[in-house]
Amino acid sequence: MKTIVQTTDEARAVELFRALANPVRFRIVQSLAERGECVVGDLVLELPVSQPTVSEHLRVLREAGIVRGTVDGPNRCYCLNPDALATLRAAIELIEARACC
Repeated sequence: MKTIVQTTDEARAVELFRALANPVRFRIVQSLAERGECVVGDLVLELPVSQPTVSEHLRVLREAGIVRGTVDGPNRCYCLNPDALATLRAAIELIEARACC
């Protein structure tokens, strides 16, 4: 079986794209981009899924490094990680630059 050899940047981009491949996680990222930061309860009110499901999706996004979280009393507040967004932007720009059409 053949394997794909990836650079560190490629592997990181794949990890980020994989985390974003779920519609709920993609919507969470869109919401955080619009708001700047968000408390989990706000996302629960906005999304058609339960609080535990939102928390699980946030965990995946946090582990991938797409979001960062802080604890503010009983609330968890999340925001986007600009480094992750820069990595995604660079990966897309590289693909775009190599596109033939």
